[in-house]
Amino acid sequence: MATHQPVPPPPTSESLEEDELNQEVRDVISSLPTVEGWLSHYQGFWIPTKCMHGVLATQKHLQAHETDILLATIPKAGTTWLKAILFALVNRVRYLDSQQHPLLANNPHTLLPFLETKLFYKKNEVSDLTLLTSPRLFATHLSYSSLPTSVKNSTCKIVYVCRNPKDTFVSQWHFQNKVGALMVTKPVSNSLEQSFNNFCRGMSVYGPFWDHVLSYWIESLEKPEKVFFLKYEEMKEQPIIHLKRLAEFLGCSFSPEEEEKGRVNDILKLCSFDNLSNLEINKKGKSSVFGIENASYFRKGEVGDWKNYLTAQMVERLDCITEEKFHTVGLKF
Repeated sequence: MATHQPVPPPPTSESLEEDELNQEVRDVISSLPTVEGWLSHYQGFWIPTKCMHGVLATQKHLQAHETDILLATIPKAGTTWLKAILFALVNRVRYLDSQQHPLLANNPHTLLPFLETKLFYKKNEVSDLTLLTSPRLFATHLSYSSLPTSVKNSTCKIVYVCRNPKDTFVSQWHFQNKVGALMVTKPVSNSLEQSFNNFCRGMSVYGPFWDHVLSYWIESLEKPEKVFFLKYEEMKEQPIIHLKRLAEFLGCSFSPEEEEKGRVNDILKLCSFDNLSNLEINKKGKSSVFGIENASYFRKGEVGDWKNYLTAQMVERLDCITEEKFHTVGLKF
């Protein structure tokens, strides 16, 4: 099985046309509608303004390889967990010794980096992604429609993970309370009620939630060989079944010998919430881009926590929107 670099190397950068990129970013951002001073409306979705130059650079410069694997999610849908699982799954032959596994010393976001907020985030630089061995593992919060053309036109694999909108909202709200000050240019209201109203109106990070999910759901129906659509709740309920499905989709199915030796359970144990959240690197480390504490990515990792926060009226409103958006395409939560 092909292997991946244990940790992506520091960017070996090519200089972009500095004036061209800076002017492009300035022109695009200045023309975009904004909300609360930190979200910009771009290609139908609300993207953190601080991420916009990374989004534009990703769209312009990423050249997808046929063997690339891209994890796509809306924020707080199980991204950290699936990053760990994907890295461990694809690299399981390389790291047979679980005591020396890179996940024990590196946050999952380091091992499987975001395109728009890591690899293409620095102004006027693009990372030399040729230093990564095949298959290259990347992540994004972009909708399918906003992915680089090279990704959509190649045979690279996309794994999309979504989550019940009620839990997604609650998790986003908690995360924004922890790290929101790092993303905004001025103080914003982040009460549960105001954040909920914004979420329902589609004004959430990389939202509207429903449009984001639909963009990948429809592609998974039309191109099941390219897009693997996975619900967080299903993965939590039947992790063995869905990990094996994921391995098959990626072309690295578990052999009978691996299953007999417990390799499936080994990966799930290594990547479990309890294990990852208690590692020293995830208790004290910080991200290199926004300075977000690694511990912020680990709150509860549970299904149904929304019941502790949402009123009956909130639940009814969110359920009605979800039913209206999804009922014609056969998608249910």
